[in-house]
Amino acid sequence: MKPIAICYPKCGTCQKAEKWMKSNGIEYIYRPIKEENPSKDELKLWIAKSRLPISKFFNTSGLLYKEQNMKDKVKILSDDELIDILASNGLMVKRPILLKGEDVLVGFNEDEWKKIFK
Repeated sequence: MKPIAICYPKCGTCQKAEKWMKSNGIEYIYRPIKEENPSKDELKLWIAKSRLPISKFFNTSGLLYKEQNMKDKVKILSDDELIDILASNGLMVKRPILLKGEDVLVGFNEDEWKKIFK
């Protein structure tokens, strides 16, 4: 099965990741995060598979994150409350998210992406 890249077309990091995949001949399924926001169940699964803390799934440079003062909320809210917030708006979620088999990568780090495509 092809990997799934969950992206936002105006996101520079997503554009960089897509360019990298195309230049490396990697076929993938594109999922627009704003139109197809991750569900609570998807987020719970991805967080578990990635072994990252929930805080790493937040788009900390986004306007929405800043407007809602999420920097402080991430420290005090429960995991369920944080997942509810992530599931409420795709622009709150850090991107791209790459799903490849059991691997879940958040953000674009070329070295990490190279490892899972070997």
